[in-house]
Amino acid sequence: AEKPNIIYILADDLGYNDLGCFGQEQLKTPHIDALAARGMKFTRHYSGSTVCAPSRCVLMTGKHTGNAPVRGNYEVLPEGQFPMPEDTFTIPQMLAKAGYTSGIFGKWGLGAPGTVSEPLKMGFDRFYGFNCQRLAHHYYPYFLWSDDRMEVLWDNFGLQEGTYAPDLIHEEAMSFIDDNKDSPFFLYYAIIQPHAEMFAQEHYMEKYRGKFL
Repeated sequence: AEKPNIIYILADDLGYNDLGCFGQEQLKTPHIDALAARGMKFTRHYSGSTVCAPSRCVLMTGKHTGNAPVRGNYEVLPEGQFPMPEDTFTIPQMLAKAGYTSGIFGKWGLGAPGTVSEPLKMGFDRFYGFNCQRLAHHYYPYFLWSDDRMEVLWDNFGLQEGTYAPDLIHEEAMSFIDDNKDSPFFLYYAIIQPHAEMFAQEHYMEKYRGKFL
């Protein structure tokens, strides 16, 4: 009778066998393994397309690639991708009817800023991360989006490595869980790792130095 909270983790460019819960032995993923042990593993769950934007569109709409409105990684300059139509019906819109609060943290890639297809216009109550999938290739970006406001990361200017965006995104996702733990929520955790730029902080890297050829 209870409405379960939903945490959907979408790792960008992660291989099926890169997680301990699916047989990986060299790379350690203990927290994801713990979630898998207590939750649900999708073992016949496939990307809707071969590239990013249409795959995410299929996920958000439930439509087959042939019927989904986004068919490729079409750019909208200076930032963002081709938007979905204004009347697109999405998972967070469906869940809202059941009393859920929804948040997306990480990468959107389904409608440039100012279009009809921003996250907050597509059913999400909270958004933090990258609107544009191209800009999400950089882990030390000049800015992130907090809902519909640009949050400038000044210490990343001048080719500096100041603020690691995945850390900020993770902190905001955890805050969303804390803020909504007493009511049903949908957390779409669309993290940007391990897609290019294939870069991690030293405290992650040092665990594996010398363990691979």
